[in-house]
Amino acid sequence: MSTQTVENRHRVVVIGSGFGGLFGTKHLKRADVDVTLISKTSTHLFQPLLYQVATGILSTGEIAPATRLVLRKQKNAQVLLGEVTGIDLQKKIVTSRLLDQDTVTPFDSLIVATGAQQSYFGNDRFATYAPGMKTIDDALELRGRILGAFEQAELATTQEQRDRLLTFVIVGAGPTGVELAGQIAELADRTLEGTFHNIDPRDARVVLLEGAGAVLGPMGPKLGGKAERRLAKMGVEIQLNAMVIDVDAFGVTVKDSDGTVRRIESACKVWSAGVQASPLGRMIAEQSDGTDVDRAGRVVVEPDLTVKGHPNVFVVGDLMSVPNVPGQAQGAIQGATYAAKQIKAGLNGQAERKPFKYFNKGSMATVSRFSAVCQVGKLEFGGFLAWLAWLGLHLYYLVGYRSRIITVIQWFVTFLGRTRGQMAATEQWVFARLALEAISTGDDEDAEELAATLGAASNSRVAVDKATRDAKAG
Repeated sequence: MSTQTVENRHRVVVIGSGFGGLFGTKHLKRADVDVTLISKTSTHLFQPLLYQVATGILSTGEIAPATRLVLRKQKNAQVLLGEVTGIDLQKKIVTSRLLDQDTVTPFDSLIVATGAQQSYFGNDRFATYAPGMKTIDDALELRGRILGAFEQAELATTQEQRDRLLTFVIVGAGPTGVELAGQIAELADRTLEGTFHNIDPRDARVVLLEGAGAVLGPMGPKLGGKAERRLAKMGVEIQLNAMVIDVDAFGVTVKDSDGTVRRIESACKVWSAGVQASPLGRMIAEQSDGTDVDRAGRVVVEPDLTVKGHPNVFVVGDLMSVPNVPGQAQGAIQGATYAAKQIKAGLNGQAERKPFKYFNKGSMATVSRFSAVCQVGKLEFGGFLAWLAWLGLHLYYLVGYRSRIITVIQWFVTFLGRTRGQMAATEQWVFARLALEAISTGDDEDAEELAATLGAASNSRVAVDKATRDAKAG
């Protein structure tokens, strides 16, 4: 075990390299502090554009620059790679692990910005067959599943098998679900048109399932209705009040509001129906008398975003529970910036803190090329102008001029033409996680079902089966 020690100056530890972690660290650039950013990934992920990686528009490099490169000019910042396994608020230390090495990092102030992960509402087994959209691994795996489904459909020997492979199900009609449904539909109708001999990609069926009664519910009926009509015009099947009660390798089971249970056969499923906070939230709350977590595991923080009894511990972003603050990038950025300001004010002897106030800059979602919906205060609008606003906002928050320039070029090629620049997919992207799960369970039958999730090629199935048999033998 190694210990990170920095003497004399105030020590700030930031956990997480997302919007909250990165903006909090950068806002302390000129402060008289030493900052240690700990993250389990080596990149700063621009999560709102993950769906464009999954559908071949952008590469991972544009939306996930290396955190070390982003912060290399910030002399008072250090980056540590590792997953945080422990936080001791009394001893003021954070323990992180990289492979088999533990590192203990002391702090005087702590900013926890670990974000959220996909929630399957207690049905974690669904993740095997319907990955979420929270990480680069998720996006690359999903790209392989989408393109692999078309490839398998080209080789299908029955219409029933072909229909199952060409049916794409997205669970959850929030911004991610809407954006992904629109892009899969455009991928099939524009990019892949005429590229197969035995199938017409335009026959692909895209189904968007929503357990509630509206698309983009938080954005209101006007914008939700605009998005719904645009998706329907593109051929997306929108099924509201449809609760998914089971997911397996070959499809989903849905329960409608009238109690009817039905089946949708589908090879490629995506889950975007809910989120849950990092387990670190509960770990922090348990060490603070009177601090609770909500149903999603988010920490119910004080007005200054700290936990009770620990004014030096800030919880921001998707990990904090603050009324009327959505789990979006803006909430993380504003929360982290506020926390950094309070740390600097404390160093200057200012003990009194004004409560955190969130400024709602609006929300938006893209539906298809040239079409989006946008809400800014009481102003609601959709269509081409909303799409331009969406492009501009996302370009503004991308990190680095290179990423912005390349992203503009890729968008130009994709939206004005028919091709997409990132259509590569490998078996390892799709099967690596499945093989590791099979090894960990040591279950041959499970491994076969996992491989069948995509109608895998025989050599992939053999590889997975061999891995599980070797694990059992070991």
